[in-house]
Amino acid sequence: MAGNGRVALVTGGGRGIGRAIAIALARVGLRVGVAARSSRETEQVAGTIGAEGGDALALVCDVTDPGSVAGAFETASLRLGPVDVLVCNAGVAESAPFTRTDRGLWERMLAVNLTGTYLCMLRALPTMIERRHGRIINIASVAAKVGFAYTAAYCASKHGVLGLTRAVALEVADKGITVNAICPGWVDTDMTAESIRRIVTKTGRSPEEARRSLEEMSPQKRLIRPEEVAAVAVLLAADDAAGITGQAINVDGGEVMS
Repeated sequence: MAGNGRVALVTGGGRGIGRAIAIALARVGLRVGVAARSSRETEQVAGTIGAEGGDALALVCDVTDPGSVAGAFETASLRLGPVDVLVCNAGVAESAPFTRTDRGLWERMLAVNLTGTYLCMLRALPTMIERRHGRIINIASVAAKVGFAYTAAYCASKHGVLGLTRAVALEVADKGITVNAICPGWVDTDMTAESIRRIVTKTGRSPEEARRSLEEMSPQKRLIRPEEVAAVAVLLAADDAAGITGQAINVDGGEVMS
């Protein structure tokens, strides 16, 4: 797929899945706004894209802040052009037994994972509707489809992302816009490394044992690579994916088959 001069904006683009998606989209010819709270990380990713001959812009964006979201979109539009492909990847994950899930943890999960996705979609869609073309790709999780113990707030936020994806997909289905979700399992990222550290602290297992416990959740007995998620995002961003909308595509080695 050639980028045809189109513009993508990737939230949470400074590392992990977001970084892989930003680089993958640039490699197929899109101009990419790399957005995250850390300017150091986004500048590194934009630099990597530039070194490969691509066109990227580092953006500072807190997806929980409507003003910050608006600023990121305005800067991207001025410097790169209107956003054709929005990838809502910014996310956080914390765990606790439900009875110890305090209001702060609950609200952090919803604010970043769900409301952040809502705010970015809300900003992107009017221009996409006006131009009658757009691709929205929300990075959800297999936790958008099934429950996992000790992650009630996270599961609730990701189930919300999937519901939002499906509802909006129907609203814009006849406007040249697709809205889809990608649902990864455990991916080999810094976020998973932090989960492993929490398992070590809480259970006394070694890091190797903790990592293996996550790998064992997949029938393939491994963690997913960020580049595998990015490959699905490239597919969904393509013109040839015009008939794929309202879908939630698992990238999890067969862990969840629905």
